[in-house]
Amino acid sequence: MNLHIKSNISPLISALAVVLFLFNSNITIAQSTTQLEEIPLWRGTPPDGPGPQGAENISAKGSYTNISAPKLIVHRPDHPNGIAVLVISGGGYAHIEAGKESTPAANWLQSEGITAFELIYRLPGEGWTNANVPFEDGQRAMRIIRSLSKKYGYDTHRIGIMGFSAGGHLAGMTATTFDEQFYPPVDDIDRISARPDFAALLYPVITMLPPYDHTHSEKEIIGKRPDKEAQKRYSVQLHVLEHTPPAFLAQAEDDPISNVENSRLMYAALQNHQIPAEIHLFPTGGHGWGMGAPGSPEQEWPKYFKAWLKKMNIYR
Repeated sequence: MNLHIKSNISPLISALAVVLFLFNSNITIAQSTTQLEEIPLWRGTPPDGPGPQGAENISAKGSYTNISAPKLIVHRPDHPNGIAVLVISGGGYAHIEAGKESTPAANWLQSEGITAFELIYRLPGEGWTNANVPFEDGQRAMRIIRSLSKKYGYDTHRIGIMGFSAGGHLAGMTATTFDEQFYPPVDDIDRISARPDFAALLYPVITMLPPYDHTHSEKEIIGKRPDKEAQKRYSVQLHVLEHTPPAFLAQAEDDPISNVENSRLMYAALQNHQIPAEIHLFPTGGHGWGMGAPGSPEQEWPKYFKAWLKKMNIYR
């Protein structure tokens, strides 16, 4: 091919060449994009229906509502390292902020060789007869993930759970109340343990007791005027026992949505029961930072989490 192109080449030909290059580049990008596998949590109608009607809504920023068919979205690494993680976004139990929380986190985990499952769970205010539907979906998801270990190539004893904000509450409840029956068994999968082997709770909602009882998560789960027993029932730190899995926590001290005392209460409860735990508190960062803003202190949490997994002999 002659690389010495004449200077008087037609502008039209040059423009056409650029268009063809961009067109072919777009084809290459489209062909390299693969559809993520989705796994429904329930066969047929989920428990405590009927739930919302119509298709689920997904905003331009990746926020989910109108969820009648909860599911797992699989992020499968090319070279699995034996670890799996259920990843749960927040949204105050009124929507699911997958676009800024579970999807970026799942992509990062996948890049580290970890098989990640994003949870798209039911929201209590969408026509279900029981506000426990998120916890039903959390338990069911853990059991399904454990049942699929051979298919996806991970260890049944290295399956964790990760949650952000309200998703941290759901992850915390799943990690501490895994042996509580939130729904009647529907098949053999429900004979499998729903206990995570480790938990990561990022700027989580933990307690629903005063003075930290003003979150949207609390209103969606137990209403605006709950009694003290309901607040205790859904306060994660009160369910920590000797068999609770190890946990990693990270939160900003200036969090205006979920007070930083949520993480401190959870960490103290884990310490009181001699459960291995690590906590990272950042001086600033607010709430809802997902993987962390570039250059911010909270951007370091994935590095700290990976180091903790190695220390716990989970990441090998």
